[in-house]
Amino acid sequence: MPVREAFSVASSAHVRTPGARELSAAATVFALLSDPTRLHLVWLLTKGEADVGALTEACGAARPAVSQHLAKLRLGGLVTSRKDGRRVVYAMPDGHLKRLVVEAVSRADHEVTGEPWHD
Repeated sequence: MPVREAFSVASSAHVRTPGARELSAAATVFALLSDPTRLHLVWLLTKGEADVGALTEACGAARPAVSQHLAKLRLGGLVTSRKDGRRVVYAMPDGHLKRLVVEAVSRADHEVTGEPWHD
């Protein structure tokens, strides 16, 4: 797809060519998502908010590791947290990030299963 056509696919709210700041911010997001455990946690949060215990059980990592990954994601601005009594509940309110994660995992599914590519 020519570059000009690729821009027509993007949301009309974000049509200008990205500058150095936008590209750096995007690279930071990809760097935070480059760890399989963090990517799994974020993918789980695309389904809805969850506390550390539920996320630990769902991803199978050790609780201290999950807590550290969530702290990095929170500091990077990819997830939010709130107190609910003694629990800390995490969420991912960013629709752009949700779609990015779902698309990345969907693409990986095609690569792993051999299913043909599609739009």
